[in-house]
Amino acid sequence: MESFDVAIIGAGLAGLELCKQLSQRGFSVLLVDRKSDLSQQIHTTGIFVRKTLEDFDLPAHCLGGVVRDVRLHSPAGQQLALHSPFDEFRVGRMGALYQHLLEQCQNLGAVFSGNTHYLGSSKSTFGNVLHLEQGGAAIAVQTRFLVGADGAVSSVAKDLGLDLNTEFIVGVEDVLTNVPLNGQPCFDVYLEPNLAPGYIAWVVHDGEHVHLGTGGYAKQFKPAHALEVFRQRVSQQFDFSKATLLERRGGKIPVGGVLKRIIQPRGLLLGDAAGAVSPLTAGGLDPAMRLAQFAAQMLEQYLGGDSSALSAYNASAWRTRFTSRLWMRRLLASVKQPHLLELGFWCLKHQPLKSMAWHVFFGRGGSFPDLEYPAKKAVRYEL
Repeated sequence: MESFDVAIIGAGLAGLELCKQLSQRGFSVLLVDRKSDLSQQIHTTGIFVRKTLEDFDLPAHCLGGVVRDVRLHSPAGQQLALHSPFDEFRVGRMGALYQHLLEQCQNLGAVFSGNTHYLGSSKSTFGNVLHLEQGGAAIAVQTRFLVGADGAVSSVAKDLGLDLNTEFIVGVEDVLTNVPLNGQPCFDVYLEPNLAPGYIAWVVHDGEHVHLGTGGYAKQFKPAHALEVFRQRVSQQFDFSKATLLERRGGKIPVGGVLKRIIQPRGLLLGDAAGAVSPLTAGGLDPAMRLAQFAAQMLEQYLGGDSSALSAYNASAWRTRFTSRLWMRRLLASVKQPHLLELGFWCLKHQPLKSMAWHVFFGRGGSFPDLEYPAKKAVRYEL
């Protein structure tokens, strides 16, 4: 039976970043994904914020143009324009980025198993036995440690007895080209409880591609229908007459904050599987990369023989950074009447709430902490 130090289930941004980090440290890594081509069936909108762009080396050819402006729109058409002097957003060309990261991982010695389904795992003296299926054939491999980077509804979490996400919004987005750009690249955010209940609708035009989407609580709207209505609504501002659809994306986004129990001696959760997504903005790319980097530092110690190292992967401490945004998430979810949003929007146009809105979109602090692996030895991990 083939054996690896670490098996990562899910080759999204979190799984790929962890795979790269561990491979650089000399560990044998198996990366498993249901897709054979990572450039297909992308789920995330791929909006990278300034904090990520400054802290991580992302290849320029995998990023769209710089966006420094945000326009907020109320249901009745009020607008609030926000501008930053910094390069705040760039939309990732996620298919190209995934392929780029995969090539890096493979060049470092990682093994990629595409078109492979994770069926389950069991405890063994080695650590874990994974049961996989590739092309109809059953496969069993051994791994010292198992990582669930398999999305918002994680099968790995169930097998390891870890926490599961319970609060979600769903989003759907069209990626378009051949849409004229009027003015500067901009991130347009629409507050509309009928088209995006509990969340937002958006148009991001970076000068080349347009990302047009809507999201909200699934029980309160029909995402595909809402997207079509939204497109008609904004057609007065954007000329879609010659637009070409490149792809449609969609999926669940966990918005309940980092889960409490995301690690045990056999494995851990990462990215969306761990609930590492901003409850307010639903941004998960920065937490995915930051948490992957931290997990690699921790696993280097743990797999090197320090059984106490797991205690550093402390979700309870990280959850405190989500408190205010969890309350704001509850508030946003409770507002279902357009006239209440209009009142709130009027307040946003005046200080101090205008400064708060600027900070939500442009503040570098973000809702996820800057993770730094402790220099001193951690206390022993307890189940």
